[in-house]
Amino acid sequence: MIQTNYNPDVLTCLANLSNDEVFTPPNLVNDMLDLLPADLWRNPKATFLDPVCKTGVFLREIAKRLMLGLETKIPDKQERINHIFKNQIYGIAITELTSLLSRRSVYCTKKANHNKYALCTDFTDEQGNIRYERMKHTWQDGKCNFCGASQDVYEREDALETYAYNFIHTAKPEKLFNNMKFDVIVGNPPYQLSDGGGRDSGAISLYHKFIKLAKKLNPRYLSMIVPARWYSGGKGLDEFRDEMLKDKRLAQIHDFPETSDCFPGLNIRGGVCYFLWDREHKEDCTITNYKNGSVLSTSKRPLLEPNSDVFVRYNEAIDILRKVKKFNEKTFDETVSARKPFGLDSNFSGFKKNKTDNHNILLYRFGDNGFVSEEQVLKNKHWIKEIKVLVSKASPGGDSYPHQIISKPIVADKMSCSTETYLVVGVYKNKRIAENVAKYMHTRIFRFLMSLIKNTQNISRGVFAFVPVQDFNEEWTDEKLFAKYGITESEIEFIDTLIRPMD
Repeated sequence: MIQTNYNPDVLTCLANLSNDEVFTPPNLVNDMLDLLPADLWRNPKATFLDPVCKTGVFLREIAKRLMLGLETKIPDKQERINHIFKNQIYGIAITELTSLLSRRSVYCTKKANHNKYALCTDFTDEQGNIRYERMKHTWQDGKCNFCGASQDVYEREDALETYAYNFIHTAKPEKLFNNMKFDVIVGNPPYQLSDGGGRDSGAISLYHKFIKLAKKLNPRYLSMIVPARWYSGGKGLDEFRDEMLKDKRLAQIHDFPETSDCFPGLNIRGGVCYFLWDREHKEDCTITNYKNGSVLSTSKRPLLEPNSDVFVRYNEAIDILRKVKKFNEKTFDETVSARKPFGLDSNFSGFKKNKTDNHNILLYRFGDNGFVSEEQVLKNKHWIKEIKVLVSKASPGGDSYPHQIISKPIVADKMSCSTETYLVVGVYKNKRIAENVAKYMHTRIFRFLMSLIKNTQNISRGVFAFVPVQDFNEEWTDEKLFAKYGITESEIEFIDTLIRPMD
């Protein structure tokens, strides 16, 4: 039977502008608002700010809750609407287009003072409390002082959007609303800004800047949904990660390794999370893990494990990690090379397709391998004549679980090197030991321990920090490793949900 009375929420039907500017589904907004105390919705003096308005959905859902909560205190409906819109909810749009969209979804008209159609009848200017001002970047040495955008890319004519987001392009965000104090700041900030390169390699992370500026306003509560890659830092996020993980006011983290659980049809490497920052909170953080849209586990625990500077997202992983770390073994981050181990870019083209007397060093690269001379190798020339284990720095496949985490390792014989497509896992005195290392990398526990840090497509030396070095005079299998570290059957089952066997 055809359903004829279906009336969808228009904000559930909008396509995202990009992976960086993601529209928030109304159901997700309400999950985030559910983290706030219920008495806020009955408080006519409570104030709310969305500093990153895109569709206005956060302000719209807040207004709905206040309309119900204040019904007994302000019985007249129009008076209640005017009070809420004029005195309680505020927004800063990220572009001119989203300012119009936000006003339309909140005020029911793109002009807040359009008394014929606007819900609120008290506004005297077009913007109401959802502000937008076209701003320009502040350039210094080719970069924006506030967001780091490239002058070559974002110094634009007036007809084009600058992406100089109002909230983070001021040293004094409190001035945007005349030093107003906000009880709650909530939103979904732009995640990154393309800087002329590839989507990830040429992008500047932005979301942490919005969080830091929001904290500066000292609200009672702060909640935002952002990429989860900040857990392990990197690409300008190390300082932010350290600050967040040492902040006792971080009360809750709701973690989604698979982005589609929050944003259907969208894939953000490493997943997403939303959090509740509570100015009065001083205890451990409550971590809730989700899988397939349902709660997998909830645990109240410290954000940092002893002697670790990254956040372990999975509650079930904590006991496994503690069992491994109890052995106090050296870890692989001490042996894995930095990126570009031989000084050769991924697009290095000075190789020969066939071996010659001069070009006699095998070059592992993306695509068909080639041959180079010793003079062309810029770093670590002493590794050329050693047996090595290589691994691609890019993850194979998609982000669905269980995941392979790394590509098959390569045992590279003497007289070899690689471009930055690969990392050198280690240099070994004979082939048997190197092969045992490669077999160890095939084990699920090796790749599971990597996955606790790895939140992006590319791997680096740091993601091996939880992986212990074994005695490679012998072969290692999952069965031997599970027995060594006392991993239980239920813990093995959990590992299997995340890590699939190596092809």
